[in-house]
Amino acid sequence: MAVSVTIDAGRIARLLRVRNGPVARKLADRTRRTAQIAAREAPGTMGQYITWRVEIGPRGLQGVIVCDHPATPYVLNGTRPHIIRPRRAKALRFKVGPRTVFAAHVRHPGTAANNFLARALRMGR
Repeated sequence: MAVSVTIDAGRIARLLRVRNGPVARKLADRTRRTAQIAAREAPGTMGQYITWRVEIGPRGLQGVIVCDHPATPYVLNGTRPHIIRPRRAKALRFKVGPRTVFAAHVRHPGTAANNFLARALRMGR
């Protein structure tokens, strides 16, 4: 008994690239799940700024997760120690416990990097 199998490479390629095909649906599901993990892992309200989409890239379909919060680079990469000076006022004002404190400048100790997007990518596999 002879069995013959014919593989149509063009049909397989179209199936992989079609917008609502099984590959695109699986990619959208994984991208959505990874974006939800990133929103959970993000500090403060930064998770509300996370969006996702599936688009056609140079090598086929790709899932894209974006965080549009203005402080995202500082959270992902961390900051070095720096001095904070007032921009328009003559002094900085902030609360320390029940008291209001004024200062001409503040020495910020810097922040450690928190790469929550890479962590979400590893957890969302």
